[in-house]
Amino acid sequence: MSRRLRSAAATLVVLVIASCAAAPGASTDAAPVDDTPLSELQVLDDPRSYEGPSTARLVDREIEPVDDGPEQTLPVTVTSHDRAGDVEVVVEDASRVIALDLAGSVAATVWGLGLGDALVGRDGSTTFPGADDLPVVTQDGHSINAEAVLALDPSVILTDGSVGPRDVLEQLRRAGVTVIFLEKTSSFDGAAEMARHVADALGVPAAGEALAQRIEADVATTRDQIASFAPEGEQRLRMVFLYLRGSAGVYYIFGRESGASDLIEGLGGVDVASELGWNDLQPLTDEAIVAADPDLVLVMTGGIESTGGVEGLIQDRPAIALTAAGERQRFVDMADGDVLSFCPRSAEVLAALARAVYAPQEAPR
Repeated sequence: MSRRLRSAAATLVVLVIASCAAAPGASTDAAPVDDTPLSELQVLDDPRSYEGPSTARLVDREIEPVDDGPEQTLPVTVTSHDRAGDVEVVVEDASRVIALDLAGSVAATVWGLGLGDALVGRDGSTTFPGADDLPVVTQDGHSINAEAVLALDPSVILTDGSVGPRDVLEQLRRAGVTVIFLEKTSSFDGAAEMARHVADALGVPAAGEALAQRIEADVATTRDQIASFAPEGEQRLRMVFLYLRGSAGVYYIFGRESGASDLIEGLGGVDVASELGWNDLQPLTDEAIVAADPDLVLVMTGGIESTGGVEGLIQDRPAIALTAAGERQRFVDMADGDVLSFCPRSAEVLAALARAVYAPQEAPR
């Protein structure tokens, strides 16, 4: 990750911490979902002409482990990507794990490896079945509560550094807790690599390789299924991903390195941000959205709710109405903790988005 992107990502983390309490993603556990297999979808003849918003929801929020309690081989020495540089860290005990990140991806990976029983606490984004009853160690959005962490007596903390404050994690390390900073890339490939890195840190490399291969295979299969019905060539949908926190006055277009491009390209769309050369976060100015002129906009559910819905967003940012997506109110939202999580459920996230994009008439609004 470039130094500039790290800075942008850090800025985004601060924005989310400041605003998540005001605009959390709505729970979708009880909401109806479209569970039609992708191969059986009645897709739109012309996705560009569809009018109105739609919501993508995971069919199944459970995470299936690749192994039922794999045997751990410890101690292991792994690389921690600390603020001052890479350092070697020895993990001697991984029986009590706390996994922390902005999207709940690290905890989902631990669960996917078959080590869910080792989890003793969670962040606010870790809400999948089985882990949702664990004690929460973050507060006011995604701020780590050191006292809550220490009360759970963890043997190891795994984090990608996207929650903080960083000084609290350093404080926990000084208190004797093994803390490992994982390098995370927001992409489907990054989800597979995360599986390998987490598995190495917990002494189950074989399970990590199995989970990584499953993620890669599932994503590849889902992409192929989507490609069978997504428009081709100039008929592909032009898409952008907007990060919105209306209550805090925060509006951004996600650039290529945010992970949004992987979703858009996986959906068979054109990532307009990449086309325009935007790699980092791009402020949502009138000029930027008009230049992008998307056919469809992806957003987080909590984000669009914080603006008062699509109509509220357009009222606040009238230039959006000048785009094809704004004219037709063609927005697809998905729960904040799901849409960019890049974890063992990556293929399911992509499939849910595909249903909302190409067969919105089959999904409840």
